Amino acid sequence: MSCKLSVNINKIATLRNARGGNLPDVTAVAKDCERFGAQGITVHPRPDERHIRYRDVLELSKVVTTEFNIEGYPSKQFIDLVLSVKPQQVTLVPDPPDAITSNAGWDTVKHASFLQEIVGEFNAAGIRTSIFVNPDVIMVENAVKCNCKRIELYTEDYANQYNTNPFQAIAPYIAAASRAGEIGLEVNAGHDLNLTNLHYFYKMIPNLVEVSIGHALICDALYYGLQNTVQMYLKRLAE
Repeated sequence: MSCKLSVNINKIATLRNARGGNLPDVTAVAKDCERFGAQGITVHPRPDERHIRYRDVLELSKVVTTEFNIEGYPSKQFIDLVLSVKPQQVTLVPDPPDAITSNAGWDTVKHASFLQEIVGEFNAAGIRTSIFVNPDVIMVENAVKCNCKRIELYTEDYANQYNTNPFQAIAPYIAAASRAGEIGLEVNAGHDLNLTNLHYFYKMIPNLVEVSIGHALICDALYYGLQNTVQMYLKRLAE
């Protein structure tokens, strides 16, 4: 299975919200990303709606024709939103409401019963669930006990270490992804992946089926243009 690129468009909504109105148009950008080759669209609505708003998610669900991935902390409001939209994938992230961005994966041992209940609800609705985890074999092994179909490896540590020692940076991710494959989990990845470090990650990680990239991709688009940037990221997943 080839690795898909899902574009996280939160930063587009941040830019829109800074001025009010509807410029840039979040739904139009999502459609453009798909037209330029992206195989998925990711959003991460937060309770304060500082970027993607809940009504954005509802509107996007009407126009996204590739894989729609909604990620976030499974509060009641979030669960209700996901169940109403029924995206192809929901990614459970353990960040508190005031977090600037995601900064850790789930402790799938400590929160096992909570995650099992939430995943069960999404499974019953026919929504594939991915659990956000650190590259820790124990966390991966316990994720499968929650009945999810995928994990998403949190890649900030990899990105931070990549320029210093790529092999050392990738080693725990190889171990985690390998174990995931052995126990029947597919692997997604996201956070701080960029044009510099993406290809090495893709080349080295077994069972990688999807990467979700937002901040770096949108920053690159300021220089290269959105269409060209999406194509550049796709090329990193095909070389």
